Amino acid sequence: MQSQGLQLLDYLVFLFYFIVVSGYGYWIYKQRQSKISNSNDFFLAEGSLTWWAIGASLIASNISAEQFIGTSGDGFRLGLAIATYEWMAAATLLIVAIFFMPIYLKNKIFTMPQFLTQRYSPTVSLIMAVFWLMLYITVNLTSILYLGALAVTTISGVDFTVCMIGMSVFAIFITLGGMKVIGYTDVIQVVFLVLGGLATSYLALNMVTDRFGGSGVVDGVNHLLTKAPEHFHMILQKGNPNYPSLPGLAVLIGGMWIINLNYWGCNQYITQRALGADLKTARNGILFAAFLKLMMPIIVVLPGIAAYLLYKDGMFQTEMLKDGVLNKDNAYPVLLNLLPTGLKGLSFAALTAAVVASMAGKANSISTIFTLDIYKKYINPNASEKKLVNVGRFAVVGAMVTSVIVAPMMGIDKKGGFEFIQEYTGYVSPGIFALFTLGFFWKRATSKAALVALLGGVTFSIMTKYIPSWTGVTECFFYSSFPDETGRMMIPFMDRMAWVFIFCVTCMVIISLADPESKNNPKGLEIDASMFKLSPSFIVGSVVICTILTFLYTYFW
Repeated sequence: MQSQGLQLLDYLVFLFYFIVVSGYGYWIYKQRQSKISNSNDFFLAEGSLTWWAIGASLIASNISAEQFIGTSGDGFRLGLAIATYEWMAAATLLIVAIFFMPIYLKNKIFTMPQFLTQRYSPTVSLIMAVFWLMLYITVNLTSILYLGALAVTTISGVDFTVCMIGMSVFAIFITLGGMKVIGYTDVIQVVFLVLGGLATSYLALNMVTDRFGGSGVVDGVNHLLTKAPEHFHMILQKGNPNYPSLPGLAVLIGGMWIINLNYWGCNQYITQRALGADLKTARNGILFAAFLKLMMPIIVVLPGIAAYLLYKDGMFQTEMLKDGVLNKDNAYPVLLNLLPTGLKGLSFAALTAAVVASMAGKANSISTIFTLDIYKKYINPNASEKKLVNVGRFAVVGAMVTSVIVAPMMGIDKKGGFEFIQEYTGYVSPGIFALFTLGFFWKRATSKAALVALLGGVTFSIMTKYIPSWTGVTECFFYSSFPDETGRMMIPFMDRMAWVFIFCVTCMVIISLADPESKNNPKGLEIDASMFKLSPSFIVGSVVICTILTFLYTYFW
């Protein structure tokens, strides 16, 4: 079965997607144009996003090239275990909705640095704002753009640089309309994303049945379960060669919680979708996103496992190579190239939708942090609302141009896109999560303690990576180390995150308790138990999600 590239019908389907998203976004922009000079409306779409728009926007911003390409690639290499990022996210979203959102909304928090200013100090906030901007631009935005362009050029044959520029321009077009345009166009993006993703999964499973007998997706799934059972364990054992990527029980009781809680609860790029809504709407939107997360592995993991089984049986022997070496991230583009005419256009649109929606969300958050937390505070405190909106738009363009320039220089293809993002984000995640957790729930946490944890956390994160090499101790009570691609012994990054988080919390507690003024800390938040009261419908939805997760982890343990 050979790829024939994109045909006329594929281009027409893609053109239909482009016109629908762009036209709808422009219509929303014109509807809100009279208010767009207000910075809260531009950055947050304050009070105008419905629960389904919030939920869809959360998923559209989260699911991007690193999921379609990177997670499918890890499905090829690791199997279903990589789905823990998606399924644990569903549980994490419930925690964010129950505990984090009431605190943000009660304190009228619009940006994460704003929270750090109110709770700790402007110094902590400024350092964190700079960290976030660097991380969002040089890791998140660039990797999304690079992987997306790599996939698009593989499928379409369009020049790689042209693909990067084209997707950036499309994302800028959406982002300049503000958060409401992003939020509502994301609903359409998610429709294309899900339909196109399901089409690719359907093709992959049918290819499995064509290869091994039977018909339909059910037989395809059965073949995967029986012929590749090693790819259906959620908890990897130490003897598994992929253990360093997902170190056993750490996905349930260790670093995976830090990854997810930091991403979904302390991340401007994500929480911004719900910060402009009332608590009930925000919670319902997050609950909807949690349900969508449960189905994501069908779209982003199953195709990779199917590609693995087909490759093991002799297919894609050439297509899966890059420079003569097996490249797991080729799994999804290879399958996408084999879709029939029309469906390929739909999946091509889905992939583009995922990339563009995620880039637009990232760019809006970069713009928000730079404009409200740096420009307004330190450069032009008296800036008018209109000026802030214009600066925000310039920041969007600047971030996109920077990402186009630096993306090819980051070595994203060498490590694998998804793991690249997780590991480099992990250098700052433990410290950030420690600041937010103690800042929320412990009044005595001081700004000095926060500063030590923030800077010390990043430093300790870097140091722990090389402890086995420096000390020569590769195995002890506190850690196990494994050789990386260069042969150097390293502690798995998920385990390092857990130890760094404990280090940061310990430092904050000791420093805060040593400060006598912390007993009457005026910046401690007032927590009222009534803030966390849940509606019956939210409780029912949460129980359903937890029951499904319990079944999945028990069945595929």
